[in-house]
Amino acid sequence: MRILVVEDDVNLNRQLKEALTEAGYAVDVAFDGEEGHFLGDTEPYDAIVLDIGLPQMDGLSVLEEWRRAGRTVPVLLLTARDRWSDKVQGIDAGADDYVAKPFHMEEVLARIRALVRRAAGHASNEIVAGSVRLDARAGRVTVGGQAIKLTSHELRLLSYLMHHKGKVISRTELTEHLYDQDFDRDSNTIEVFVGRLRKKLPDDCIQTVRGLGYQIVED
Repeated sequence: MRILVVEDDVNLNRQLKEALTEAGYAVDVAFDGEEGHFLGDTEPYDAIVLDIGLPQMDGLSVLEEWRRAGRTVPVLLLTARDRWSDKVQGIDAGADDYVAKPFHMEEVLARIRALVRRAAGHASNEIVAGSVRLDARAGRVTVGGQAIKLTSHELRLLSYLMHHKGKVISRTELTEHLYDQDFDRDSNTIEVFVGRLRKKLPDDCIQTVRGLGYQIVED
């Protein structure tokens, strides 16, 4: 999953990026509203963490522009404002959730997991495909009840496919959602990771749809 963080406080921006990266996300960052608006308008994110009080262009204006343009990406607002009316304004502008500063990083991570999960149509942190179970909260995968070891990139790839099981995912889409904008992207590496995953998962768990991409079939 790929996340955008738009926060002008340099230290908080860094802390969010580090926490999200450690949680297994590919993370892009922006420090003002104009840059954040551009990235959110042109890149395929799975969720966005957006501060309200931004320079150049405030967060609510950024959010309203995205929604007017038809961008449906889940957005978590960060706000230093405690008035209920400000929170209502944010939700009405198109936010999916909000958290008030100061906050605990675990709360942000939990809310991001929930946004990503709901956007993909899942009610639980645990996603099941046959004998394969993904615990999105713990970043843990089991096959037939036995835990398997995955690298960070293997886990990202499997997580994206599991969240979108039943849908055929192209190599281009996987590349766009597995790596941040600074990564030297090469869609051929997707084939390598799929090959490694197949050695650790049941036969036919990840199916190739010739000319289109990969798919984990619905139960």
